[in-house]
Amino acid sequence: MTDKATRITVVGAGIGGLACALALCQRGFDVTVLEQAEAITEVGAGIQVSPNGMRVIEALGLAEGLTARSVRARAVSLRDYRRGDEVLRLDLKALPEDQGYYFVHRADLIDILADAVRKAGARVRLLQHVDTIRPGAHPRIELATGERVETDLVIGADGLHSVLRPALNGAGTPFFTGQVAWRAVVPNVTAHPAHARVHMGPGRHLVSYPLRDGSQVNIVAVEERKGWVEEGWHVSDDPNNLKAAFAMFDAEVHRLLDEVTEVRIWGLFRHPVAQHWYGENCVLLGDAAHPTLPFLAQGANMALEDAWVLARCLEDFPARAEALRRYQKKRRERVVRVVDAASGNAWKYHLRGPARVLAHAGLRLAGAVAPGRMLHQFDWLYGFDVTG
Repeated sequence: MTDKATRITVVGAGIGGLACALALCQRGFDVTVLEQAEAITEVGAGIQVSPNGMRVIEALGLAEGLTARSVRARAVSLRDYRRGDEVLRLDLKALPEDQGYYFVHRADLIDILADAVRKAGARVRLLQHVDTIRPGAHPRIELATGERVETDLVIGADGLHSVLRPALNGAGTPFFTGQVAWRAVVPNVTAHPAHARVHMGPGRHLVSYPLRDGSQVNIVAVEERKGWVEEGWHVSDDPNNLKAAFAMFDAEVHRLLDEVTEVRIWGLFRHPVAQHWYGENCVLLGDAAHPTLPFLAQGANMALEDAWVLARCLEDFPARAEALRRYQKKRRERVVRVVDAASGNAWKYHLRGPARVLAHAGLRLAGAVAPGRMLHQFDWLYGFDVTG
């Protein structure tokens, strides 16, 4: 077992960083979290916590808090963009009872995690902008203020633009996927059921699902484009641009988009999964190691899985280097499969002409003949339990 006196510094107070900090505190480690923002908050957005991620939430003792502030998903509904009729339904109620699937506001999950982390005894330092992380026998964190933070182990949970990742892997070369996405939260004016609805159209699709007590709806809308510069989803856009891009979609989509007053847009870039997740007394977690496209709703869930596995490896293996090696070995193959599956999903929603007609006919037939088989194709994903 790694020495509990080890000082562990987690860089980043997102879902993965906070979940890892909590799992480590629960195991008795000395944990500090560095966050560059002035408060641990999130801009409005929804996420899907699938059964594999929910098992980590349960193991951390947070299930009651999350379920009280979320909507339990009942189905995934693939729909035609113009008519709005259902092409295929995946009945999530058919999942085993212990495999809960939830729609949650990201800010609510962050709030639940942050409160638990503080109660567990971690130190949370805000306004800590990390400039450099230097691996070594005594890893060094250099802040924008000039301060140097001394620690024994650095966990880089600092997301897409990680400071630690290039220190371990060199400069990255992400490429634009030819797609941009808008994200917004609106009032539930359509009596939206507890379904993730995917309206599929030529060159674009729109996902919607309810949040909190069902009074809000989360929207993620994706459109194919030839060029884009900005990466990251904190860029504001004019709601009229979103409405124009989906003008040909059905009346339900129009009613939701009419409620959009603030919207953010980001370019979707494909990053390779990091080859090296750890160095001397430094390790990556979540998007810092494996950014994933949003077409399988697994970004937050993979970060939760990472958090639990890393904490367990640090608890179980006395040699820190061996613990970090075991962590990468346990996680990398699964994450590569998830990232590849997410990357391959978008084109299925964006088909045009005869290809779309044929594909949708096939989905309708499969849903009618073997609905259970369509759902069980995700057993490898949802049935996985890192806490077992």
